[in-house]
Amino acid sequence: MRILLSVLVLVLLAGCPQKREDILRDETTQKWEQVVRWNMFDSMANFMHPDWLAEHPVTEFQIQRLQQFKVSQYRVRQVISLPDGSGFDRVVELRLYHVHSARERVIEFVESWRWDEERKRWMLHSGMPDPTLR
Repeated sequence: MRILLSVLVLVLLAGCPQKREDILRDETTQKWEQVVRWNMFDSMANFMHPDWLAEHPVTEFQIQRLQQFKVSQYRVRQVISLPDGSGFDRVVELRLYHVHSARERVIEFVESWRWDEERKRWMLHSGMPDPTLR
Protein backbone atom coordinates (compact mmCIF):
# COMPACT_ATOMS: atom_id res chain seq x y z
CA MET A 1 0.00 0.00 0.00
CA ARG A 2 2.85 2.40 0.86
CA ILE A 3 4.53 1.71 -2.46
CA LEU A 4 1.29 2.43 -4.31
CA LEU A 5 0.86 5.73 -2.44
CA SER A 6 4.48 6.69 -3.11
CA VAL A 7 4.09 6.02 -6.81
CA LEU A 8 0.84 7.99 -6.90
CA VAL A 9 2.45 11.00 -5.18
CA LEU A 10 5.38 10.91 -7.60
CA VAL A 11 3.04 10.79 -10.60
CA LEU A 12 1.03 13.71 -9.29
CA LEU A 13 4.16 15.76 -8.58
CA ALA A 14 5.55 15.02 -12.04
CA GLY A 15 2.35 16.34 -13.57
CA CYS A 16 2.52 19.69 -11.74
CA PRO A 17 3.27 22.48 -14.16
CA GLN A 18 6.41 24.49 -13.54
CA LYS A 19 6.20 28.26 -13.48
CA ARG A 20 7.55 29.95 -16.59
CA GLU A 21 10.24 31.71 -14.54
CA ASP A 22 11.41 28.35 -13.17
CA ILE A 23 11.70 26.86 -16.64
CA LEU A 24 13.58 29.93 -17.86
CA ARG A 25 15.82 29.77 -14.78
CA ASP A 26 16.81 26.21 -15.56
CA GLU A 27 17.38 26.96 -19.26
CA THR A 28 19.42 30.09 -18.52
CA THR A 29 21.65 28.48 -15.91
CA GLN A 30 22.23 25.47 -18.18
CA LYS A 31 23.29 27.77 -21.02
CA TRP A 32 25.55 29.69 -18.62
CA GLU A 33 27.17 26.45 -17.46
CA GLN A 34 27.83 25.49 -21.09
CA VAL A 35 29.45 28.85 -21.79
CA VAL A 36 31.71 28.44 -18.76
CA ARG A 37 32.52 24.78 -19.40
CA TRP A 38 33.38 25.42 -23.06
CA ASN A 39 35.62 28.37 -22.10
CA MET A 40 33.54 30.87 -24.07
CA PHE A 41 34.59 33.66 -21.72
CA ASP A 42 33.86 36.49 -24.14
CA SER A 43 30.18 35.38 -24.21
CA MET A 44 29.72 35.62 -20.45
CA ALA A 45 28.76 39.29 -20.52
CA ASN A 46 25.64 38.39 -22.53
CA PHE A 47 24.17 36.89 -19.35
CA MET A 48 24.89 39.95 -17.19
CA HIS A 49 22.32 42.63 -16.50
CA PRO A 50 23.06 45.85 -18.45
CA ASP A 51 22.71 48.02 -15.33
CA TRP A 52 25.13 45.80 -13.46
CA LEU A 53 27.54 45.87 -16.42
CA ALA A 54 27.39 49.66 -16.54
CA GLU A 55 28.66 49.78 -12.96
CA HIS A 56 31.10 46.85 -13.33
CA PRO A 57 32.27 46.69 -16.96
CA VAL A 58 33.97 43.51 -18.11
CA THR A 59 37.44 44.43 -19.27
CA GLU A 60 39.52 42.88 -22.01
CA PHE A 61 42.13 42.14 -19.34
CA GLN A 62 39.64 39.99 -17.39
CA ILE A 63 38.78 38.02 -20.51
CA GLN A 64 42.43 37.54 -21.48
CA ARG A 65 43.30 36.39 -17.98
CA LEU A 66 40.51 33.78 -18.08
CA GLN A 67 41.61 32.63 -21.53
CA GLN A 68 44.83 31.36 -19.95
CA PHE A 69 42.69 28.68 -18.30
CA LYS A 70 40.58 25.75 -19.40
CA VAL A 71 37.66 24.82 -17.19
CA SER A 72 38.12 21.23 -16.09
CA GLN A 73 35.12 21.16 -13.74
CA TYR A 74 32.08 23.29 -12.92
CA ARG A 75 30.17 22.18 -9.84
CA VAL A 76 27.26 23.92 -8.15
CA ARG A 77 27.87 23.56 -4.41
CA GLN A 78 24.93 25.48 -2.98
CA VAL A 79 21.82 27.34 -4.15
CA ILE A 80 20.45 30.07 -1.89
CA SER A 81 17.04 31.49 -2.80
CA LEU A 82 16.20 35.05 -1.84
CA PRO A 83 13.28 35.25 0.61
CA ASP A 84 11.24 37.49 -1.70
CA GLY A 85 11.61 35.08 -4.63
CA SER A 86 13.28 37.66 -6.88
CA GLY A 87 16.44 35.66 -7.34
CA PHE A 88 18.98 33.22 -6.05
CA ASP A 89 22.70 32.88 -5.51
CA ARG A 90 24.71 29.83 -6.50
CA VAL A 91 28.02 28.96 -4.91
CA VAL A 92 30.07 27.27 -7.63
CA GLU A 93 33.37 25.46 -7.51
CA LEU A 94 35.49 25.87 -10.63
CA ARG A 95 38.53 23.81 -11.43
CA LEU A 96 40.72 25.73 -13.84
CA TYR A 97 43.66 24.24 -15.69
CA HIS A 98 46.33 26.84 -16.46
CA VAL A 99 47.53 26.20 -20.00
CA HIS A 100 51.00 27.72 -19.49
CA SER A 101 51.98 26.17 -16.15
CA ALA A 102 50.00 22.90 -16.48
CA ARG A 103 48.61 23.39 -12.97
CA GLU A 104 45.07 23.21 -11.78
CA ARG A 105 43.53 25.90 -9.62
CA VAL A 106 40.30 25.52 -7.66
CA ILE A 107 38.25 28.64 -7.01
CA GLU A 108 34.88 29.33 -5.48
CA PHE A 109 32.61 31.69 -7.36
CA VAL A 110 29.24 33.15 -6.32
CA GLU A 111 26.70 33.74 -9.08
CA SER A 112 23.88 36.16 -8.23
CA TRP A 113 20.88 35.60 -10.49
CA ARG A 114 17.88 37.97 -10.50
CA TRP A 115 14.62 37.90 -12.45
CA ASP A 116 14.25 40.93 -14.72
CA GLU A 117 10.54 41.59 -15.11
CA GLU A 118 11.07 44.04 -17.97
CA ARG A 119 13.18 41.61 -20.04
CA LYS A 120 11.34 38.51 -18.81
CA ARG A 121 14.55 36.62 -18.19
CA TRP A 122 17.05 35.67 -15.52
CA MET A 123 20.14 37.84 -15.51
CA LEU A 124 23.44 37.65 -13.71
CA HIS A 125 24.25 40.39 -11.20
CA SER A 126 27.78 39.26 -10.49
CA GLY A 127 31.00 39.38 -12.42
CA MET A 128 33.21 36.88 -14.11
CA PRO A 129 35.12 34.24 -12.17
CA ASP A 130 38.45 35.53 -10.90
CA PRO A 131 41.17 32.89 -11.30
CA THR A 132 43.46 34.76 -8.92
CA LEU A 133 41.16 34.03 -5.95
CA ARG A 134 41.25 30.84 -3.93
